[in-house]
Amino acid sequence: MEKPAKQSRQQVYTLVVQIGRKSGDGLPDGATGAALMCYASGVDEAEAVRETVAILKQADTAPLDVTGYGTLEEREAQGHEIDAEERALMQRALDENAVIVAQMTPFFDDDEAAG
Repeated sequence: MEKPAKQSRQQVYTLVVQIGRKSGDGLPDGATGAALMCYASGVDEAEAVRETVAILKQADTAPLDVTGYGTLEEREAQGHEIDAEERALMQRALDENAVIVAQMTPFFDDDEAAG
């Protein structure tokens, strides 16, 4: 029986992490927090979440909540459109066994935005 070419158990998971404010977090003035779109490698989603939260804490952010969207294959099965740039970032996360923050969307208090 032939074995496939050294298949890694690592997979890349798409995670959205909500962060709160913390001194030195690098968020824009007036932001109340942010959502970070991350691609994280792990043997399972739980490991990917743990690694992501640990790295974000080291980066002086305050992770509050993590929502997992699954692997590339799981997202494709759900009908998600995944472009070449996103696929490249996922591949980089796998190749480097890393957490890649692909996008940061700051949150602002509605009262502040209106005033």
